Amino acid sequence: MSVDHGELCSGEEATYCMNGGTCYNIISMNTLSCVCNEKYKGSRCEQFHLSRLTSPDGTEAGLIAAVVIVALLILVVLAVVIYYIRGMLKAKQQSQQNNPQQYWRVKPRV
Repeated sequence: MSVDHGELCSGEEATYCMNGGTCYNIISMNTLSCVCNEKYKGSRCEQFHLSRLTSPDGTEAGLIAAVVIVALLILVVLAVVIYYIRGMLKAKQQSQQNNPQQYWRVKPRV
């Protein structure tokens, strides 16, 4: 944050900003303003700010790796489900071949 037309605070005013922020007295507006260090934000530097880690070229390698891992896990689960269903269908088909049920034939009476 750029502070125009401000002077460094003195005396009690210097303690206005928290967490190591620099206090400026903006004379034209008769108000105090803070310039926070990189780990804090807010009007008085009262909020801790977690910065996001990105690679030097700007890409988010961690996010890309997470998406790839999740996609691979989904593919593995899908392959297991397909394998299991295929095995069930194959067993059902073999069962029907071994025990053919012919509903159209009427058993003779004895």
